[in-house]
Amino acid sequence: MVFLAVRRARGTAAGMMAVRRGGRQRAARALAGLSVACLLGGCAPQQPSGPVLRVGLAQPVLDVDPRQAADAASARLGRLLYSRLVELDADYRPRPAAADWQQLDPLRWRFTLRTPRPRFGDGTPLSAADVVATYRAVLGEDGTLSPLRAELGALRTVRAVNDGHIDFILDRPDALFPARLTLGIVRARCAGPPVAGERPCHYDGSGPFALQRLSGSTVRLRRRHDGLAVVFEVVPDPTVRVLKLLRGELDLLQNDLPPELLTYLERQSAVRLLRGPGNSYHYLGFNLSDPLAGDLRLRRAVAHGIDRAALIRHLLGGAARPAGSVLPPGHYAAAALPAHRHDPALARRLLAEAGLDRPRLTYKTSTDPVRVRIATAIQGQLAQVGIRLRVQSQEWGSFFGDVRAGEFQLYSLAWVGVTQPDVLRHLFHSASLPPAGANRGRFVSRRVDALLDAAAAAGPARQVALYRQVQRRVHARLPYVPLWYEDNVAVVRAGVRGYALRPDGAWDALEFTDPPDATNTH
Repeated sequence: MVFLAVRRARGTAAGMMAVRRGGRQRAARALAGLSVACLLGGCAPQQPSGPVLRVGLAQPVLDVDPRQAADAASARLGRLLYSRLVELDADYRPRPAAADWQQLDPLRWRFTLRTPRPRFGDGTPLSAADVVATYRAVLGEDGTLSPLRAELGALRTVRAVNDGHIDFILDRPDALFPARLTLGIVRARCAGPPVAGERPCHYDGSGPFALQRLSGSTVRLRRRHDGLAVVFEVVPDPTVRVLKLLRGELDLLQNDLPPELLTYLERQSAVRLLRGPGNSYHYLGFNLSDPLAGDLRLRRAVAHGIDRAALIRHLLGGAARPAGSVLPPGHYAAAALPAHRHDPALARRLLAEAGLDRPRLTYKTSTDPVRVRIATAIQGQLAQVGIRLRVQSQEWGSFFGDVRAGEFQLYSLAWVGVTQPDVLRHLFHSASLPPAGANRGRFVSRRVDALLDAAAAAGPARQVALYRQVQRRVHARLPYVPLWYEDNVAVVRAGVRGYALRPDGAWDALEFTDPPDATNTH
């Protein structure tokens, strides 16, 4: 574990401005050093052999198996490697991808594989056996514990009718069931233990890309339709990522860049910025089994002690919108929930009522500099109401492992790619405690459980009303403090063609993106 020593900000606005000025100064020094190096001839782009599209990442890909991918980078990469039965439109409604469907009775849905079928790396077409093996693995029928089990809702089992038809059997009606089947499909042989001498299963998907190399800091893909190499390189420090982009060592960056670097990049003719609204939900999570964090009065004090507007303005350059619920803006089931207002006096009163005199909490975050700066600013804001935070930053794998294991009092993370309202069950039902789901804060409410159970069996109109009730109750009980939805920002080298942003931050557009030195056309 790595502990970050930080200087406590003196005053909310002044503290954040000091943090921001320090970031600008560090970025300016680093970029000035780059300019000197360029004058000495050290900035000539390194030319690879053959066209390569190079993408810089802030965090590593932890697991390319779509049945186990629980972090954003892994889920986004999986979309490039594996085909899916169902896709979602911009309004979060399901549409056919690799399969069509029909409901045979309240508890049985039949999916029919479309033609032509996606093909795996050896040319074998995707089959019903592959679909069955993939979903049975997530259900745990092969002994696997998947963190995605709760996302399948009422699914009880999966059966192959023949090579092209699959029946999904539920244990209760679920009107939204097709929208849950967006999981990448792996080969049937991958459901069992690895076979000695065989190529690892994650090198054999049926998506638009094939995996060529996977290491701790580098992932190399080959685009199937033209052979273009796409390389993802993990570069945790945002200034170093920008330097690599300007040197020509990277072609594309997306998100995880501080405002001062974006301001600098906007003035550079060698790159261009793409901006768009995002649905990544950023929040603070509490461990409700902890004696301090489990006290609702303390959680309310934290919520009212944070000035979201100031954080968005000073640390995010205004590129975010205050959040009230995990469901993204414009979602058909989202409740209209305002962000908890900044009220330092109320925060102090809540602490006094709880008999808490300058309580101390440990706040865990990753080593990403943007997240550390946000944590430092929140530390300064909460110090003004009498809450002492110790900021503990950890390498991503250790940090995320602690969160999944419940080894925290307070942490910050984001949910990306949220599409269906049943995510509320995955996050807040008592049956979704890890490893069965993502109720990492150990939130337990009989009333919320009952509402979620009722929603699972209700028709679409009734479901919306029930899910909105769940959001209001969760908002009041505060297992999460909602922060904001961050906008998406991509920076690409001049000459990069075809890349487009998605609200969920997915990298799907890489299927049609070319680097400046590519010779192929579409």
